[in-house]
Amino acid sequence: MAKRDYYEVLGVDRGASQEEIKKAYRRLARQYHPDLNPGNKEAEEKFKEIQEAYDVLSDPEKRSRYDQFGHAGVEGGTGAGPGFGGFDFGGADFGGFGDIFDMFFGESFGGKRRRRGPERGADVRLDLDISFEEAAFGAEKEVGVPRLERCPDCGGSGAAPGTGPVTCPACGGTGQVRITQRTPLGYYQTIRTCHECQGTGTIIPNPCKTCRGRGQVQRTRKIRIKIPPGVDTGARLRLAGEGEAGERGGPPGDLYVYINVRPHKIFRREGFDLLCEVPISMVQAALGDEIEVPTLEGKARLTIPEGTQSGTSFRLKGKGIPRLNGAGRGDQHVVVRVVIPKNLTEREKEVLREFARLRGWEPSEKEKGFFRRVKDAFMG
Repeated sequence: MAKRDYYEVLGVDRGASQEEIKKAYRRLARQYHPDLNPGNKEAEEKFKEIQEAYDVLSDPEKRSRYDQFGHAGVEGGTGAGPGFGGFDFGGADFGGFGDIFDMFFGESFGGKRRRRGPERGADVRLDLDISFEEAAFGAEKEVGVPRLERCPDCGGSGAAPGTGPVTCPACGGTGQVRITQRTPLGYYQTIRTCHECQGTGTIIPNPCKTCRGRGQVQRTRKIRIKIPPGVDTGARLRLAGEGEAGERGGPPGDLYVYINVRPHKIFRREGFDLLCEVPISMVQAALGDEIEVPTLEGKARLTIPEGTQSGTSFRLKGKGIPRLNGAGRGDQHVVVRVVIPKNLTEREKEVLREFARLRGWEPSEKEKGFFRRVKDAFMG
């Protein structure tokens, strides 16, 4: 059975931040965890699928490979290890066994928690319309991309120029606080994320006025995008590091450009081949001729042999779309359509009747009787 898209499994968008992915995983893990669904095979399989998706999307390197190559890019990297239910719950950030118990029984079960470290910036999606010719031969486009960037005044620290973050007095820089509760069975301790610094271990007493302490500002940046020859609608280009700025010194995300090719007035594309239709007169079709036909690079000469029927296709080798791997080009197929003239003069009709007589196209008495019966049947 084909694997489902990992983003679909977790119910998040492709541009979801790590925090959004983690929240989605927590919510689904609570719902389908085998401990809460004993004997439910369907819930167990669902939980395996959720765990596998999170293992990939929570790892920036694996996620990047998955975004670029799909499941093939991470095969062998998401297999189950030893542990409960076929999973490896040890050591991973939130993916570990202790974190699962934290969801249900409090953070003290998982032992010591790490301070929030650098986080990779979110990926950005851009939908780009290009012309048929730009898709065929490639182009460079300059576009404005709205994104979060590192604040130029504070360098991303969030602190006003000349100042900096200081150690959080509530947690002493650990990013967590220990809470002791008295119960009938004795004292019970829990370790929770510090509410003052949100787990970072530092606070900003003098926030930067430009970014208001966030360390990031919204900007529209001009970026040049190189479109390779041969792309088609649905193609996706990845520009590494051109996404939103990371938090707390983390690396930036990526920019994903989704291509949409505007239709052409004359040409239609099938793979790397081009198709177009060209009208010819019935005289050209009967006697043959040499005509000019359009191509993406101008006009080309095409020989029409005598007796050509309407709908006949002719091939112009190498006049199609360049292949993405650089291995030549497709072909162009020209379909001729014979145009029947209207509003003939009496002289033209007379010539055609004479032509019909010469060709022996006058209907026989038997055929005349058949046509007469058809006429009587429909017209009375």
